Amino acid sequence: MKKKILLVDDREDNLFSMETILEPDGYDLVKATSGRQALKILLTELDFALILMDVKMPNLSGFETAALIYEREKLRHIPIVFITANTYGEENMFKGYRMGAVDYIYKPINPELLRTKVSVFIELYTKNHQLIAHEQKLIAINKNLENEVKERKASEENAKELNRQLLENIDRLESANKDLDRFAFMSSHDLQEPLRKIRTFSDLLYSKYQDIFDEDATRYFSRIQKAAERMQTLIKDILEFSKISNDKSAFINTDLNTVVDEVLSDYESTIQKEKALVKVQLLPSLQVNPGLMRPLFSNLIGNALKYRKKNTSSLINIYALQEANTVNGKEKNGGKYCRIYVEDNGIGFDQKFAEEIFDMFVRLHGNKEYEGTGIGLALCKQIVEHHQGYISALSKENEGSTFIISLPVQ
Repeated sequence: MKKKILLVDDREDNLFSMETILEPDGYDLVKATSGRQALKILLTELDFALILMDVKMPNLSGFETAALIYEREKLRHIPIVFITANTYGEENMFKGYRMGAVDYIYKPINPELLRTKVSVFIELYTKNHQLIAHEQKLIAINKNLENEVKERKASEENAKELNRQLLENIDRLESANKDLDRFAFMSSHDLQEPLRKIRTFSDLLYSKYQDIFDEDATRYFSRIQKAAERMQTLIKDILEFSKISNDKSAFINTDLNTVVDEVLSDYESTIQKEKALVKVQLLPSLQVNPGLMRPLFSNLIGNALKYRKKNTSSLINIYALQEANTVNGKEKNGGKYCRIYVEDNGIGFDQKFAEEIFDMFVRLHGNKEYEGTGIGLALCKQIVEHHQGYISALSKENEGSTFIISLPVQ
């Protein structure tokens, strides 16, 4: 970009002379024939790199014009070189410098001296503007850094406050969970006594008066007994669920083959009756709570036997893959996990319900089709998470289900 120079002289020949000398150097030269004209130009144009101005001019001298120029803050950065035909002495020289002049050039003008001095001042002007631009950039950077520091401090304060609120919420949640567990345990425990009396006296009533019951009475009585039985199963499951979070039993090295054998022994009559085939491959020994492993496998095997396809014998496969690095395709803290699979050939379910089935009281089938409380899989999830593990399911309608238990190896 061409550097602009303002030439101020009341004589056209002097302006032409300076223009002739400086034009080959590629400057953008603007001419003014008086101090007033120079001031008018400077009202709209501020980007001059240098002003070459005659001292002796009618109306406004060079000194007076310089004083008016430097009254404006935006013009004080423009250096002024006075051009004069007279030697005023040191006092007048100092006056010019006080007005803002940076140098003097005497007439008749030496072309080489003029070109040299102009190039020096132009270079100084350029470097000065570069410094100013750099300073402004540094100021902007510093301001941004200050804003970032303030924002970071504000973020840290917000994070501390959120963390404090989170800790308070965790404390309240833990307290509420403990109260809820105690309530569930006590309520379930207290409900068992009147329920036992209902079942006991209903059994006595049926034993004593079954001969005089008509068909409707017998059907109603059967419904009472089944409802009481479901209620008792539900209370039992709620009690089991509420016990897990409070279970402080130590984790010990447990042979899972033994646990599964005990569960299969409990289901021996059902397996024989339904002609089910259960294949169990060698399972590992893990650091677990053996008292919780039994209801875990009992629910999964029981569901596999319960949700079988009609006129089809159940086929259940139980096996393990040790030391998997991921769970559900995600890295889990870089730890090693043992995956235990429980596969069946039952009725299955739509995969979109794969997470929902582990919620409390969620059932995909009604009581008329399959009995249950909707707590079994929620209990399984809580047991596995109590062991810092994960449980998931893969299924397709009418093509069976696979439940995957991922337990930490250590």
